[in-house]
Amino acid sequence: MKRLRTLLVAAGMTFASADSLASDFKVIANSSVKEDTISAEQIKRVYLEEDKALADGVHVVPVLEKDGPVHEAFVRRYLGVSQEDLQAYYRTLLFTGRGSMPKALASDEEVVAYVARTRGAIGYVSGAASTDGVKTLAIGDTSNATARRLMIRIEPDYPETLKRMNIGGTVRLRVLISAKGNVEEVRALGGNPILCESAARAVKKWVYAAASSRTVTEVSILFDGHGPDIR
Repeated sequence: MKRLRTLLVAAGMTFASADSLASDFKVIANSSVKEDTISAEQIKRVYLEEDKALADGVHVVPVLEKDGPVHEAFVRRYLGVSQEDLQAYYRTLLFTGRGSMPKALASDEEVVAYVARTRGAIGYVSGAASTDGVKTLAIGDTSNATARRLMIRIEPDYPETLKRMNIGGTVRLRVLISAKGNVEEVRALGGNPILCESAARAVKKWVYAAASSRTVTEVSILFDGHGPDIR
């Protein structure tokens, strides 16, 4: 899987220039999705089936358009691959049992209808398409998320039992930050579950600098003999 993702990233370098149609589409979601914003990195992870849920915990179901300029622009901009490479990637997921082939629909209207009736569904349509019955997700600027300065940081507790047993390691958290700077949601991406819980309790109390919109960032915290080390 790691090799596949590396190949996809390498292939994406050939599409570095932005397609003129890349901004002329909307990312839509079923009303069951509580998030209002999705980052470019989240879009990529959802469509590569690396993330099965967003920060709200709702299981997400990615939906593709079969072809056309909007589909090509979306795939190149957010997945960084060609249509052929993407289909090969999905076939490998299916063959190895690590994922499935997302549903592919023929038109904006079909995508909107499917997303409207399917819990957790996320898709994309042209900027001019009617999106009645679904919600449009704002695409967050990941560079903006990275730039947000942490104003108040609460250190996580290192559970004594795990510390005595020398059980540690790095935990990864996805953090949804409001425009005002308070942390709205924290979701564990990896690491010891007990350490993740401890880290999440602390991160929920963090405060970031205010911004013009909600943003998403990832936080890594290393627990070792010296205590938690936030990165």
